Amino acid sequence: MTSSRRTILRGAVAGLLAPSVASAGYEKVAPSPTMTGIDIGRRFRERGVVGTFVLRDVQDDSVLVHNPSRAEEGFSPASTFKIPNSLISLEVGAVEDENETLKWDGVKRPIEAWNKDHNMRSAITASTVWFYQEMARRVGEKRMKEWIERIGYGNRDISGGIDQFWLSGKLRITAHQQIEFLRRLQANDLPFSERTRRIVKDILILEENDSYVLRGKTGLGGGDGKPGEGKASVGWFVGWLERGDRAWIFALNVAWKDGLDIQIRRAIASDVLRDLGLLEK
Repeated sequence: MTSSRRTILRGAVAGLLAPSVASAGYEKVAPSPTMTGIDIGRRFRERGVVGTFVLRDVQDDSVLVHNPSRAEEGFSPASTFKIPNSLISLEVGAVEDENETLKWDGVKRPIEAWNKDHNMRSAITASTVWFYQEMARRVGEKRMKEWIERIGYGNRDISGGIDQFWLSGKLRITAHQQIEFLRRLQANDLPFSERTRRIVKDILILEENDSYVLRGKTGLGGGDGKPGEGKASVGWFVGWLERGDRAWIFALNVAWKDGLDIQIRRAIASDVLRDLGLLEK
């Protein structure tokens, strides 16, 4: 990425992420979804969904927020928990590396991509629930609780079953907490080995080119029924965008309803990032 391109980005985004008042312990939180003509809420309204979008500029710690009250509300992390689950599983040796394959148990599940053998790399791409349930069982409740406390993840409540607590249990996390967790991962500020952090950062890559690297994970859940079934109540897309020496952490969630396109979470976030000049249109 050229120095002139970085200068353009800094100038374009600086005004949008101008620091404002402190709120709920998160410094420099912007109080309005509309800043310098960029209406973040438009991307939610045009799709008929309620949600929140939080963006943190790692360079100056400024934060842009759409729907700040929802950004403070805790929801089930659903499959975004695959990020800490991956970190913990690798760190404690529940899995050798991202390429160790687990045999499919032969149980047909509602998402066809889950019905085969998986390793961590393929499982996080397909969001394969059974793979990560096995990871959690291998970690065990005692070690899982210790690590969740150590990294301060969400409300730190893993009650509801070692292979269910992030799906139908009581674990909750806000958009701001997702941002802080990912900021620490991006900055190598979480208490995991360099190897563990490197592997997880690598398997989270969604797009990579000469201009940027986009990492992220979707999640859909919080409702009733088994994973992949029932009525979800929240849809997540969290991650971060790197352009040269700059990074922006984001967390989006929407109130889920029947009939929504499964791609809507990533689509809204991508549109917002383009509106802000961080992704090419």
